Amino acid sequence: MQHRIYHKPVFIVVAALLCGLGTLQAQEELKKQTIEITSSFKPEIKEAAKINFVAAPPVPDSAKPKFSYNIPVTSLSLVYQPLAISPLALNIDSSSPDWDASNFVKLGYGNLQTPYARAGLSFNNGTNANLNVLAHYISSKGKVPQYQEYANSGAGVYGSIVNTQKQELYGKLSFDNNKYYLYGYDHDLFSFDKSDLLQRFLSFDANIGFRNTSPTELGLQYHPDVKLSFFNDNHNGKEFNAVADLPLQKAIGDNFNIKLGVNADYTQYSSNNTPSTINNTIVSVPFALHFHNETVNLHGGVIPSWDNATFKLLPDLLADLKLGGEELILQLGWLMHYDRGSYKRYATLNPYLAQPGELLNTRVNETFGGIKGTFLEHFFYNAKVGLVQFYNMPLFVNDYGAFNTQAGNRFSIVNEQKLNAFQMHGEIGVVQAEDFSLTGRFNWLLFNKQVTEPQPWGITPREFNAALRWKVLKDLWLTSDLYFFEGAKYLTRDGGTGTGRHPVDLSAGLEFKITRQFNLWVQANNVFNNKYQRWNQYDVYGFNLLGGIVYNFSK
Repeated sequence: MQHRIYHKPVFIVVAALLCGLGTLQAQEELKKQTIEITSSFKPEIKEAAKINFVAAPPVPDSAKPKFSYNIPVTSLSLVYQPLAISPLALNIDSSSPDWDASNFVKLGYGNLQTPYARAGLSFNNGTNANLNVLAHYISSKGKVPQYQEYANSGAGVYGSIVNTQKQELYGKLSFDNNKYYLYGYDHDLFSFDKSDLLQRFLSFDANIGFRNTSPTELGLQYHPDVKLSFFNDNHNGKEFNAVADLPLQKAIGDNFNIKLGVNADYTQYSSNNTPSTINNTIVSVPFALHFHNETVNLHGGVIPSWDNATFKLLPDLLADLKLGGEELILQLGWLMHYDRGSYKRYATLNPYLAQPGELLNTRVNETFGGIKGTFLEHFFYNAKVGLVQFYNMPLFVNDYGAFNTQAGNRFSIVNEQKLNAFQMHGEIGVVQAEDFSLTGRFNWLLFNKQVTEPQPWGITPREFNAALRWKVLKDLWLTSDLYFFEGAKYLTRDGGTGTGRHPVDLSAGLEFKITRQFNLWVQANNVFNNKYQRWNQYDVYGFNLLGGIVYNFSK
């Protein structure tokens, strides 16, 4: 019994050892299959699957694409206004374009003993004020006939200032000195001292005005203006002129305007030909209604006027009707106005006149119809026909004196009470900004009735003018002017009627830059060397050539 008890514990111990060894061996084998992680764990979301888009290739297109561009054109369609033809004026400066420079001196000399000078100065503060000064001088001396001489000099100052209320105050002072010699006579039959042939005109002018550059809150626009002029000659002829203009315009809506004003023109004249001082006045009170929209432009009014206390009611009617946009505009009009009768105005028309014995205002009555327009932004035209009546028209005839004993080198003024004419007028041109312009103008007066005089003495019935301004290169300018006119009727020494020649007068000029500040210029006048007379017995200059230099000291 004790023997069983002794062996049972031993069996249990042996069995326990065997089980422990088996367990230990199993754990060692499991440990070899495990993975030890030594880094810290960071949970992350699995990325989602992306859809890949593959673009299909474009379908081949052999068609040429067309693109439309709307580029604004900066050119200006300006109506051409030709210069008046003068038998002695050389018109030098017409061969030069307007300079961007504001300060310059232009000097030159020509084959007819022609010195030429012009200078300009400009001052401004860059904001609202400016001052401009301009001076000029030119003279010429022809070879045949004797005393064919001319000189002109003058200067002017112009300034303006704009205040904060957009109101402009401006003023101008100028003087002009013209010297002529009455060389238009038969030098084999008559003899004169040079001092006896001198004809000198001196004028001083002043102008001051005030205007608003934009309408007021009530739609008002005002522009009062006053002009004063003193004019005299070297034969004791004196004239004073004063003009006051007070226009007012009120806008009613976007398409309607009312215009009202007062204009007073006073002239005082005295000379050796007048026993006493002559006073000449014109007073008018224009009133008009103006309506415009996209298709019509209507201006209708009347002008009550007093010509030296004689009352006339003048029509003021204009209508523009667009038949095809800006390309075709029908124009109709009935206008009447006064041209002041003054010694200064007569001398501007004919510098070889004698002192007038009276001053008569010319009333012009014009009725017309026509078409005008602008197309392709560069081309313009204007054509009209109508009837024109001139009342108290001044005509110029050679003064041969009693029994035809005088030389006839002075022109007397005769008055035509009523002169009727059929008028055809046309303008056409192309303007490409400041680089190129070619313009032409035609005017034809067909006189059909005179009351006082047998012929319209001294009036050019037909004329054609053309002008070319071309910027050939960046620093090269070409200009040319062509004049053609039908000679005027003139009174012969025996009392008959003569007709002047129908000349063609061509001028051309070049100007080019040689340095930043210096330009060279040259101009040829009367290229064909035509001999003709604008006024009877007064031959114009033949071919003449001038050249010089321009110094621009503003750059």
